[in-house]
Amino acid sequence: MKRPSWRRKPRTKPGLKHADRFTFQDLVAEATADIGSRPARLVMTILGTVLGIASLVATIGFAQTAAAQIASQFNGAASTQVVVTPEEANSGSANKTVAAGRLPWDAPERVSLLAGVESATLLGEVELAENETITAVPVNDPSAPATASPRLYASSPELLDTAGGELVTGRFFDAGHDGRADRVAVVGSRLAEEMGINRVDSQPSIFVAGVAYAVIGVVDGFERKSELLDSVVIPVGAARADFGLAAPSELDIRIVVGAGPQVAEQSVLALQPDAPDTLKTQAPSGSSDLSQSVQADVNVVFLILGVIALLAGGLGIANVTLLGVMERVGEIGLRRALGATRRQIGAQFMVESIVIGFIGGLIGSALGVLAVVAVAVVQGWTPVTDPLIAVAGAFLGALVGWGSGWYPARRAARIEPVAALRGA
Repeated sequence: MKRPSWRRKPRTKPGLKHADRFTFQDLVAEATADIGSRPARLVMTILGTVLGIASLVATIGFAQTAAAQIASQFNGAASTQVVVTPEEANSGSANKTVAAGRLPWDAPERVSLLAGVESATLLGEVELAENETITAVPVNDPSAPATASPRLYASSPELLDTAGGELVTGRFFDAGHDGRADRVAVVGSRLAEEMGINRVDSQPSIFVAGVAYAVIGVVDGFERKSELLDSVVIPVGAARADFGLAAPSELDIRIVVGAGPQVAEQSVLALQPDAPDTLKTQAPSGSSDLSQSVQADVNVVFLILGVIALLAGGLGIANVTLLGVMERVGEIGLRRALGATRRQIGAQFMVESIVIGFIGGLIGSALGVLAVVAVAVVQGWTPVTDPLIAVAGAFLGALVGWGSGWYPARRAARIEPVAALRGA
């Protein structure tokens, strides 16, 4: 007769007391106890991870900092400029087009009322006849070698501020010169050097198609219009009076960063409210697509370099850990003889590699951030680095240690106690 279930004695499974179990704390203690026993080897092992993580963090930081500088320069030039030009239409002849619209002469005053506009200027190239040139002497020397005549531009007085130019000497013409159609000119710095014009206090003259123009200034810079450094610039009023300039070819507008789409849409309405389709605009997008594309390309290049350096550090950990396994065969055999399982032996070496990788990741992340800050300070840049990258660098070091210690730990776990003790 079976005894009732409630009267049965509970069966107890045989097991070890808690004090005799090999806990996780014991595993960490055993794995870390041997790390500091060989300081020289520890330094050499960590050095590989430090260099790898530092290279990765530094290269990503350099990429972000360099991309920020590129974006800043891009925003300082292209992203602050809107150009309005007439639309072109087919003239009926092969490969020939004509302007379908027209920019008004008071275009700078019209667009200056728009939000986001800082300054605006008219600009147009004046076409001279084939036999008309620009020289520094009133009479052409037939024996002199023929040289290409510099280009002639007409602009409104706001050109210097809008196009980012700067005066080398003298002054720029103003609204009075433009309104009176005064025959004054401003010369680009490279052209002034070729013509031997280095001072304007004596009002030197140049001859444009035989007409004398007094040089009142020499200009340089022009980040957006570098061709003006080899050209002569005269007021729009003088170009209309002396050379019959029919219409300006473009309107350059300097804007605040991010106002490109808005100014592009409103400027054509302000200039040609009845026919805005006869004008076209070139404006940067508000999100700076080009700078983002450049930043992405730079990040990819530096990331590849950092990964290569990190792989080198991981191989260093693997080599040193494997060497440690070979040197500690006797110790491994003794542990196995005392009852340590294969899993415990493998876990010991695995944890040891992870700890080494984590320590190297911490030091490498710190050095990488310091390198980015130091280089940025020396170059006068603004250091840009993501804090998450530095934090992730430490854990990435632990991950590299785990990957590097897998094979050595597996090999250590497969060592038989008898063979290990016999070999020791």
